[in-house]
Amino acid sequence: MASLTEDYRRREESVTLSSEPAGMGETHELFTLNIGPHHPSTHGVLRLLATLEGEIVRDIKPIIGYVHTGIEKTAEDKSYWKVIPVVERMDYVSYYFNAMAFCGAVETLLGLEVPPRAQYLRVIHLELNRIASHLVWLGTSALDIGAISMFWYAFREREKCLDLFEMSSGQRMHTRYFQVGGVIEDIPRGWVEKVRRFCKEMPGRADQYADMLSKNQIVLERLRQTGIVDEQTLLKLGVTGPLLRATGNPWDLRKAAPYSGYEQFDFKIPVGTVGDNYDRYRVRHAELYESTKIIEQALDGLPEGPFISPDRKVALPPRHELATSMEALIHHFKLVTEGFRVPPGEAYYPIESARGELGCFVRADGSAKPARVHMRDPSFSNLQAFAPMVRDEYIADLIATIAMLDPILGGIDR
Repeated sequence: MASLTEDYRRREESVTLSSEPAGMGETHELFTLNIGPHHPSTHGVLRLLATLEGEIVRDIKPIIGYVHTGIEKTAEDKSYWKVIPVVERMDYVSYYFNAMAFCGAVETLLGLEVPPRAQYLRVIHLELNRIASHLVWLGTSALDIGAISMFWYAFREREKCLDLFEMSSGQRMHTRYFQVGGVIEDIPRGWVEKVRRFCKEMPGRADQYADMLSKNQIVLERLRQTGIVDEQTLLKLGVTGPLLRATGNPWDLRKAAPYSGYEQFDFKIPVGTVGDNYDRYRVRHAELYESTKIIEQALDGLPEGPFISPDRKVALPPRHELATSMEALIHHFKLVTEGFRVPPGEAYYPIESARGELGCFVRADGSAKPARVHMRDPSFSNLQAFAPMVRDEYIADLIATIAMLDPILGGIDR
């Protein structure tokens, strides 16, 4: 069956655009519509300046900057130790990834080795955060295309992820759990068992999502053959993550350039075939299963040993040492008040976030504060592909496409 978009294009071939006045020929008037910056379907404070011809989008201009908070500049005025809670607030749905990219860059400059246990704990929290992020996307995107009940099902499991974060770090969001050299503290008793229960339950829940959406004719009509952009166009725009993989390109930094021990885990990279909105949905949905597999493998092989580097000039000493060791207390005081110095140099540390390649560039000048911090946020690059996705599509398809784009404006604006 031909898609609605293809059907429109066949009918459009017989239409001639003209600027002649009425009575001398058919006139098609273009008009401008502002969508946002405060509109539910923009998934954040995004303003879309749309040029429409009837219901057809002829041009689109994303306008950003409404939540710009100067995070990168703020980071340059803080010690390395205090930058972590600042960068976590960029992509506020995937905060563990922001911290991982920054800590990885600083660890590269320091030549600091992260203990195996800390690497595995990082992987577990990263994949839990990937699941939580995809669930936020799934629930809110389903709202945009009318599947209202899907929101409550998706957030049910997302809340369980946040409960696990609260148990391991004390915070549900912006946990500051990742530190330079490892993680801030070991996981509490009973945490592993709760994560295992979640992993046992998650595949069945993902099956339920598929039953509600993948077999829904309205959802299929809204997503299939809409927002198609080919692989080469996305590559030229620097698009990565699920959007690129939906075209069939399996690029994923967890496989292409493994970090934090990802090379030790067995998992697949879901890819699409057409590169339409439906493929973008299916790729993210399939990643829910793969992330669960990674977490289970990390729990099975979780090494014993320290959860943070033993270098007390860089890493905070374990909390239990502060009451019995004067040396630990002194190191803790100096790190919190003065920070630690990083040798001059530059480092870029890329990771695979829930939205694609997230990289952190840090330039050190030998002081206790970074001379430059810059984040390569995938939402910023991915937003460039929005115009070719929606041009000559229905405005209703624009709403579905911005949902499948999954942009986080905190990461875009920074």
